[in-house]
Amino acid sequence: MKLSDYMVADAVVPELAVATRDEAIHALVTALATAGKIEQSSVDGIVEKIIERENMGSTGIGKGIAVPHIKHSSVKDIVGTIGCSQVGIDFKSLDQAPVYTVLLLVSPESDPDKHLEAMENLFSHLSQDSFRKFLRQAHTQNDIVEIIKDSDPG
Repeated sequence: MKLSDYMVADAVVPELAVATRDEAIHALVTALATAGKIEQSSVDGIVEKIIERENMGSTGIGKGIAVPHIKHSSVKDIVGTIGCSQVGIDFKSLDQAPVYTVLLLVSPESDPDKHLEAMENLFSHLSQDSFRKFLRQAHTQNDIVEIIKDSDPG
């Protein structure tokens, strides 16, 4: 599985103009709907479920990264997007530092193995200092999409 298989280029938000975790989540889910990858009518339910998941335990994994993710019955394929913030967002991260890069993932409930595969793929990328650094330095949608494509093997 490649990152570009499920990260939706048209939903990438190079500058999240939000102040809070919940606003960031809403902006990214809305971007997926605008890109036609989830139903507009599902946005609120997906946002609610992601925030519920965040309230149980932050997906702010440290080093300026958060990975909010859920399985939801309204999606048929795994979809994800990336949003960046220059000022940082409080995600109640493990290291207490602000989050500058949010990688959001929504998977179908019917295929938990595929969700795990996508999460493993995502964390494999995030474990690379250069990948995180390049995302943090990206300022346009095109820059972020190129980083995603360049990070995929072969």
